[in-house]
Parts: sequence; structure tokens; C-alpha cells
Amino acid sequence: MVAFNKFFTSILLAIAYAGTASAAPSPINSKHATHRLRQVTRDLQIETFHPASTLETFGAGIDHPLQKRADEDLRDSAISFVSKHLSVDPSTVHLRTQSVTDTATHAFLTQQHNDIPFANAVANVAFKDNKIVSFGSSFVKPSSIADSTPSITVDQAITAAEETLQGKFNDHPTTLEYLVKEDNSVALTHVVQVENAETGAWFEAFVDAHSGDVISVTDFVAKASYRVLPITSEVLTQGFQVLTDPQDTAASPSGWHSTGSGTTTDTSGNNVITFKGSQTSTTQQSSSGDVFNFVQNPAQAPTVQANLDAARTNAFYLVNTVHDITYRYGFTEATFNFQQNNFGKGGAQNDRVTVSVQDSAGLNNADFATPADGQSGRMRMFLWDETSPDRDGALENDIVVHENTHGVTNRMTGGGTGRCLQTTEAGGMGEGWSDAMADWTEKTSSAVPDYVMGQYVINDPAGIRTHPYSTSSSVNPLTYSSVGTLNEVHNIGEVWANTLHNVYAALVGAHGWSATARTNPNGTEGNIVHLHLFLDALLLQPCNPTFLTARDAWIQADQNRYGGANKCTLWRAFASRGLGVNAANHRNDATVPAGC
Repeated sequence: MVAFNKFFTSILLAIAYAGTASAAPSPINSKHATHRLRQVTRDLQIETFHPASTLETFGAGIDHPLQKRADEDLRDSAISFVSKHLSVDPSTVHLRTQSVTDTATHAFLTQQHNDIPFANAVANVAFKDNKIVSFGSSFVKPSSIADSTPSITVDQAITAAEETLQGKFNDHPTTLEYLVKEDNSVALTHVVQVENAETGAWFEAFVDAHSGDVISVTDFVAKASYRVLPITSEVLTQGFQVLTDPQDTAASPSGWHSTGSGTTTDTSGNNVITFKGSQTSTTQQSSSGDVFNFVQNPAQAPTVQANLDAARTNAFYLVNTVHDITYRYGFTEATFNFQQNNFGKGGAQNDRVTVSVQDSAGLNNADFATPADGQSGRMRMFLWDETSPDRDGALENDIVVHENTHGVTNRMTGGGTGRCLQTTEAGGMGEGWSDAMADWTEKTSSAVPDYVMGQYVINDPAGIRTHPYSTSSSVNPLTYSSVGTLNEVHNIGEVWANTLHNVYAALVGAHGWSATARTNPNGTEGNIVHLHLFLDALLLQPCNPTFLTARDAWIQADQNRYGGANKCTLWRAFASRGLGVNAANHRNDATVPAGC
């Protein structure tokens, strides 16, 4: 119980034992969708606020105001639609970024005043065949807006952020942005990034540009030839294998040991660098030709050289592999992925994932920090002291995949800002997507057995969640209504991950299973369909989604990619876990649409 309790001393945890749910159901006005309590320092808590987001989906699409104009472009079309749909002045709508995929074109917008963007009042519009297919929004009608000329300087704001958050300004360029507060007033803020190297904290601070107070934060931390655990494996007992040239050159055209401008012979490349202590402490090839063959000895401490090299190699392989799989399914340069060199294909570069193996800052955990596109995602893998000798989280594949998926979901939701899974419910879903991705990667046949997370690091077949993920309600009873009794993101994440486990089972049951899904996304099998909809829906859903808007994004994603062929399969699966048509306010409903 000592290890259990210490997991909840920090809100920076990204892998944690599941806790016990509170007994009281949530009120109708639950704050899950709009608030998150952040334990910023030992003595400081900040409750962050995000305006409620909505999602409208339009099936095959609706017309927009500029549809027939010969010279219409995405910016003008999106701004025109948003201003008309919300009855706001076009000058208050700003196109922040855009992304084009094989199924839709996405515009990500912000509300603005006097040409200053709102940080937490945003919108996203998806176009298909020159029609609007979905619209997400958290735009507001403010009661008051602060003067747009700051009263304090940027330097004063930096000092305030450093002192309040007990960290150091990391020299990332500051911005001036408006921030909607819970009382519907709007503050002018200097936005400053602050990090603490000792604790691993990484915050984006919103400092009131008139009072100098820190009034909100974005927490970026969610909580060749290689001897590795294949990605289809979860734990060491399934055996290491030597894999030759596992890179997918359609996703990593220069391979894993090139940045597009040079080659490497260590655990660094265009997509990721794995190291211990500092980024100069990588694992060098064991023999020429990019051979990384290190035999791990589980009877010895994880810190002995061979075991450390095995851990850095395994993490390097896994993050690259997840990069390549998700690239095939839509997480590309243009949709804000992690690469040093983007090869002229869009997005911001110089942001490969950094993985600190056997990080000294903690135990019994792992985390991933996701800043905006153009800044590296940061993964920290810790040792686990539940056994003797200790065990290394970098050698449990599901933990590494879980962490890396935080980067995928935080980047794709909201258009690359890293700001859009910040409420309690959205943060919980972030944990759920991460477990669901690990679940997907380890499937080796059409069978859908119960799935357990984190069993190796604690040497317990029950793992680190409250229940296995299962299609059986007797094995896993969690449903949408369970969210109303929960207030911790990993517990909420279990509900979403189990829902997606059931969606996966339904799609594989309907369409079969492909053994080549990790490198060939063009089939019709259920596991391929599932991962396409998984990633497509991230771009469609609004900033800070709820279970309901995320469900609707999956349904619309199926319409965009498959013409709605899986509509009833999806609805039945969602409804089986309480997310039927009439589900609301964390109250279950099993209704499916007419015709299903």
C-alpha cells in the first residue's frame, strides 16, 4: 500500500495504479468537461477553466457561404462559416493552422479581439468535397474584455511565472493572448513556458498582463538490427528477438538512423533519441551496420551496462515503430507529428521525441510532455522498485506505447497546440486512448482476449488498472455512467479504453483481422478500420472533448472515410457501454439510431 499511496502525490503521473472511485454520483453540472485541478507545487493548486466545447457533425456535409465562389480558399471559407454559424463578426475569427488528410481538410481557428488570439476559445472545421462535415467550438460571448495594452512587461511576467511555479523560463518565445475566465470575463495574459529540471514539471503559464498574477496553466506532462521485444509483445517473458530493418521507409524515408541531413550509429535519429541522464549518453551500436544486440539479464539490476543498453534500444525501437504505424494512419508532418526533419511535407520540425531512460527524477511511473508542434515531445521512463532487482519500464512495451500515444492524441486534438486535453474528462480520455493504442499494437490474431496493463513492472498478472479491458461486463463493468463517480484521470481513462476495446472487438468481429495492419493501412479488416477511425476522430473532435463528442467524432470519421458503412456497428458498441444516442450527463443509455 505504500507504493500505491505515493502514486497520487503528484498530478504529473502518466502511468499510475488505479485508485478507488468515490461513491457519490456526479451532479448534472459536473465540472469534468470544463475544469481541472492542478497541483502546481507542494503549496499551490490552480483550478484551470476551459469553456465548454461542442461538436456538430453533418454526415455527408452541409453547404457553406463561399462554396460557389471560384476564388474561395480554406481560410476564407472557414472564417465565413464560423462567423455566420455563430453570428459573430468575421474580424473576431482567426485561422491558426490547417491540415489536409486523405479524408478531410481541417481548419483550426481561434477567437480574437484587437488581433490578439484567445488561448482557450477555439474552433475546428472539417471540409470534405467542399462541404462542412463537422464543427467543434468553444467560442464565447464575453461579459468583459481586458484592455489589449499590457500594464506589465514580459520580463515581469517571466519573473512572476518562475516564482509562482518554482521553475525557470525555458526561452521559448512568449506570446500575448486573451484567456476566458470562469465568470465569462476575459483577461489579457503573457504566456510563458516554465520548466523544473528536478521535478520534470513543464507548464505554460498565463500571467495576467495587468495584475501580474498567474491565473492559469497548461500542463504539458500527461502524466537496422535490434534485439528487442517485438511490438506485438508486452512483457519480457514473451522473449526478445533480433529484428532486422524493422523501419517502415514509407513513414521514415531516411530510416531510423538519419535526420535527413546526416546519419547516426547510436539510439538517435529523425524520430527519437533515447538516452540516460543527458542526450549525449545514448547507446552506440554493438557492431557495425546499425546492429544493436544487447542481451538483457533479468537477474541483474537494470542499471548494469548491458541492461541499460537493452532498455535504450527497446525504447528507441518502440517509439520509432509507433511513429511509423501512426504515420501510416495519418499522424504525419502535416498533422503535427514529431520529427527533426519534415522533408518539406508541412508542420513544424526539430521536435523529435526525447526519451530519458531510467530517469532519476522518480520511480514506479512514466510520463510524456507534449508542447506545441515544433518543440520536442519529452518521455521519461522510470525504474520500478516493486521487485528485486528493480524492473525497467522501458522494457514493458505497453508502458512505452502508452506514453508515446499521449503525444499523438495531444498533438492531433486541437491542431498541434498541446493544449486541448486539459479538462478532467478530456485528460482522462487521453489516458484511455494511450491504453487502447497499447491494446491495438499487441494483437496477433482475430481473437480479442481480455487485456491487462502493466503486469511486468509490478510482477502482478492483474496489472496496474482496476479491471482488465474486456468485452465481458462481468469482467469489466465500467460504463459511461462510471465517469460520474470518478475524479482521477487514469480511472476515467479506464472507462474510455474499455469502451474502445469493445469498439475494436465489434469491428474485428464484423470485418476480420489483418496481420499486416501495422504497415498496410489499405485493407478493409476491422483492426485497420479501427485505427483509421481512432486517428481520424482526433482531428474532428473539439478542443477538450467529452465522451459524447469523441463518440460523435468516431461516427463522423466513419462517414468521411467509409461512407458510414460502420455506423450501426459503432453505435451498438458504444451503446453497449452506455454511450447510446440519449446518453448525457454521465447517465447511461443503450439506444441506437433507427435502422440499427
